[in-house]
Amino acid sequence: MSLYPSLEDMQVDKILQSQNTAVADASAAQQRQQLAYQDAPPAYTMNPYPEIHNINVSPITTSGEKARKSADFSYPDLADYLGLELSQEVIAANMPEYLNRDKRVAYQQLDASPVTVVNNTTMVAPISGSSVGLQRGQVTNGIRELILCKGSDKKVGLRAQSINKGVFVCLVVRNSPAAIAGLRFGDQILQINGTLVAGYSVDDVHKLLKKSDKNNISLVVRDRPFERAVILHKDSTGHVGFQFNDGKITAIVKDSSAARNGLLIDHQILEVNGQNVIAMKDKEISNIITNGGNIITLTIIPSMIYDVIMKKLSSSFIRGKMDHSIPDF
Repeated sequence: MSLYPSLEDMQVDKILQSQNTAVADASAAQQRQQLAYQDAPPAYTMNPYPEIHNINVSPITTSGEKARKSADFSYPDLADYLGLELSQEVIAANMPEYLNRDKRVAYQQLDASPVTVVNNTTMVAPISGSSVGLQRGQVTNGIRELILCKGSDKKVGLRAQSINKGVFVCLVVRNSPAAIAGLRFGDQILQINGTLVAGYSVDDVHKLLKKSDKNNISLVVRDRPFERAVILHKDSTGHVGFQFNDGKITAIVKDSSAARNGLLIDHQILEVNGQNVIAMKDKEISNIITNGGNIITLTIIPSMIYDVIMKKLSSSFIRGKMDHSIPDF
């Protein structure tokens, strides 16, 4: 079963598959027609009725030509698809095999839809394949090990919160060892230096980190189990179709990309294209979305869980400490 990053990708891929089938059928019909001509009796080399001249005869359309015309006109132009801003430049950057094929001269089967591998997961992504957000913002829920050290302040640069007997990262300080190692808001800490921390209090976790050696601090974490990533595509007006207040999604626009891809209200925006936006002002978040390209990846979390994680941290403190840098791939 194919895995798609967005509903738009799935529907565009189906269009391309349909075009592939139509073009392949046209090619097969043309080959059959050529074989039939080869087996036919030789044609007259002379006009057996020289007295008949200048007869207007409509050109004969073969079955292969009919199939090729059907391939030309049965499917919508991707540049106008679903109101998305799929300019020739965008199509050239993401789907060159669609842009470069010449229907009038050669009817060869199109290449398969572009396949993107994100965090060892294979996804068919015809229009999201080269998206920066798709690379940076995906949530895998997988387990990874990080090696930290302590900075000059003898800290690793993180704060944690206890939820349902689990320990979760609620703050990653900018330019800290935790930020450099790639720790992210919402990561669940499973082990610290081989010690299982399930059921630990926040104070116990901080004490365990405090008494750790300066170097080679081992953390085993699960990638953001409460979070998910949603891929959205801007329409021709540059909108993805939702409203938010204080980073919390409050409304979904009907028939928008947000609606098509299952974005929900009462969820907090944590990242835009992989960049942490927690405690940022709404205007700043809007600017990041506006300048983020035609494909936007939102990392979100249910507001009720977000409120529990953040209940002991003030917005001003988070804003002054949180790592808001743009992550590497």
